[in-house]
Amino acid sequence: MTSPWQSRLGNALDLTEPRALATGTLELAPQALLANSLLGEVWDSTVSRWAGLGRSEKVCPQQELMKRTLDAMVALVGLLLLSPLLAAIALLIWVEDFHSPWFRGVRVGLGGAQFKMLKFRSMRPDAWRSGVNSTAARDPRITRVGYWLRWTKMDELPQLWNVLTGEMSLVGPRPQVVVDAALYTAAERRIFSLRPGITDVASIVFSDEGEILAGAGDPDLLYNQIIRPWKSRLALLYGEQRSGWYDLRILGLTLAGLVSRRRALDGVAAILVEWNAPPLLRRMAGRNEPLLAYPPPGAGQVVAAYREASA
Repeated sequence: MTSPWQSRLGNALDLTEPRALATGTLELAPQALLANSLLGEVWDSTVSRWAGLGRSEKVCPQQELMKRTLDAMVALVGLLLLSPLLAAIALLIWVEDFHSPWFRGVRVGLGGAQFKMLKFRSMRPDAWRSGVNSTAARDPRITRVGYWLRWTKMDELPQLWNVLTGEMSLVGPRPQVVVDAALYTAAERRIFSLRPGITDVASIVFSDEGEILAGAGDPDLLYNQIIRPWKSRLALLYGEQRSGWYDLRILGLTLAGLVSRRRALDGVAAILVEWNAPPLLRRMAGRNEPLLAYPPPGAGQVVAAYREASA
């Protein structure tokens, strides 16, 4: 059954559908400002139901405890079973350049707290000096072993440790770097009411993020124009609809995506229909057409500059 807020949200998003204009590598929606003003109002009034702003009946403490317990058990078993593979990968990375195989990136997690997310290092040790936070597929900073790790997603396996320690969950919005998190609108900051995860719906939809950003003069800006708006909306929608059953389905679709990306996207499409997601969001998540440049949730315009905003 479609609730009133979902109907209004869908109508607001529909305003941009008939008049999308192609401009270079981006598609800009000329009515996005009007649509997003409605979107921000509607979404701000609904996400408060799960963002700790007075109503907490959406997910009860028992469900949260069950999710945390399952996370810890799966992470512990996973680390034990995968320890030989993890050791082998660490050795391969070390042999390539004789530097630490680990990358500990500072991310923003539950409640806006910062933590160090563990990954296998897939880039040169001095990659951070470039100041670029978004990584294109053919980024010269990526090492030879790193290309393989990113392609197989094995660089994410060490995050099972973050899950075990409670800093992350198996399923939840991907944690952002501090600079990008600082750019979040008030609507987006409600994502911090969720424990970040190793995978989520957006991770499946944008599993080819590196390819999307390949060749961009400013990958950070392009990310904020055509990926962040939809990624954040998917995270907010997950926060509204999350359950143990959906977490299991998202985990299954993540694994299915390693074999057939189209099958995984079809599974995401089915979930978004069940969540009564707005039509435009479902279109963008289907990945059958170019991504629209669009304002982030709660913003009035498409991000026009990244360096100035993050300075």
